[in-house]
Amino acid sequence: MSRCGALPADGSERDGAMKNWRYIGMHAIAAAAFIFLLQRYALSATLESSLLWALTFGGCAAGLAYAQSNR
Repeated sequence: MSRCGALPADGSERDGAMKNWRYIGMHAIAAAAFIFLLQRYALSATLESSLLWALTFGGCAAGLAYAQSNR
């Protein structure tokens, strides 16, 4: 039995790591897309402003997902 939520070393460790990165990436993309669409179309912001907010929120969402996946 692994302790502290660690994955077993029988090759599934790599699969677990890939699932974590996929989770982090999807979380970042979803947050960035949401804030971009909100800024650009609902709030009628400029393209540059919308992209900047999308990048910022995507980065923050990736950081939060990374923190959650390493708990």
